[in-house]
Amino acid sequence: MKNDVLKADIVKKYASEIEEFVRIIRRWITESESSLDMDDLLSKCEETFFSSELSYSLSTAELEILVESIESRITSRYGILSPLLKDKSINEIMVNGSDKIYVEKDKRLIRIDDAFTSEAELEEIIRMFASDVHREINEANPIVDARLPSGYRVNGVLKTVALNGPILTIRKFREQEIEMSELIEFGSISAECAEDLKALVKSGYNIFISGGTSSGKTTFLNALTASIGKDERVITIEDSAELVISHIDNRVQLECRSANSIGKGEVSIEQLIRTSLRMRPDRIIVGEVRGREVIDMIQAMNTGHDGSMSTGHGNSIKGMLNRLETMYLMDSQVSINSVRNQIANAIDIFVHLKRDNKGRRRVEEVAELAGYDGGEYRINYLYKADESGAIRATGNALMDRDRLIRTGYGSVLKNDRFKNLPA
Repeated sequence: MKNDVLKADIVKKYASEIEEFVRIIRRWITESESSLDMDDLLSKCEETFFSSELSYSLSTAELEILVESIESRITSRYGILSPLLKDKSINEIMVNGSDKIYVEKDKRLIRIDDAFTSEAELEEIIRMFASDVHREINEANPIVDARLPSGYRVNGVLKTVALNGPILTIRKFREQEIEMSELIEFGSISAECAEDLKALVKSGYNIFISGGTSSGKTTFLNALTASIGKDERVITIEDSAELVISHIDNRVQLECRSANSIGKGEVSIEQLIRTSLRMRPDRIIVGEVRGREVIDMIQAMNTGHDGSMSTGHGNSIKGMLNRLETMYLMDSQVSINSVRNQIANAIDIFVHLKRDNKGRRRVEEVAELAGYDGGEYRINYLYKADESGAIRATGNALMDRDRLIRTGYGSVLKNDRFKNLPA
């Protein structure tokens, strides 16, 4: 903001003029016979603007904003989004139509003082992101969901299905995997709970992570995978590849693929889970289940692939169990009791995450799925968050201890360890 003048307002006010200047300069670039560097481009931007009649009728603040706006659109592929993409403190970029740009920074949502000149400009940016990963987005296929070479996940929706204009969401991920010690430092989990989960991962318990949108499920899953042995063969299956498991050499990364413009070439999560079973995996890690692929995930966990993991959207552990049942029944004719028995036999441990109203992501519950008695799931809560949000042991012991004992962690998650703590 310059002298209390909002940049977004100026951009929208002079949108057609900015677009015309950009067209003139791009035409000059196309027609130029010599190679151009950044100084050439900046000089041409300023020369074109200051030789126009418009430049004489603007205030100093407006002059600065318009020059910046023109330069940003000429000198970088993604225009006004480029500085946001480069800012490492920004986790997510959300564009709701041409004049509303938000970012998540330092765990807060902040509105950015800038705007696109038009819906057409925003849609052009969305098409650029799609072309970067060889995807098409058009009126026949108005949605694109893709992972950029940088690892960022991009979701774009054209105005044909978005009532308030084109929508663009970019989620940025760390290039290096996050460590559990960092989550402890952030207050997302206690050191004691982290150690217990580490032992459960090493011992080969099947773990499912649930939580709401942006609660940190993928980040937490990535931190858990650090406890997998280096000599194991791990296969990861994701919609958009986000997991970073650099300490395991014998790993296979599989990623879904959307259908092309004529409806061909789709590769779904359930197809990838099925083919992964023929790859001799020790563990299968499914980034997130959203639909009928849950059947294949449950079957994989039930057929000897101990230590497998996955995530899903749910408001609590009980809520996640209900969602798993619903997803399973979407593509199956088996009875509800059979579905519940299969879920109870497949998943050993649930971890539920929550994002509070201050943007902090924390472990809310850790529980053992101890079985199904024909009426209700037997859920053995091992950790629960207290009123302050801190995760605390309930005092309950893990009931299924065989794998812990075999791997030398027999003293972990034992009731007498927690005898002085409140239940």
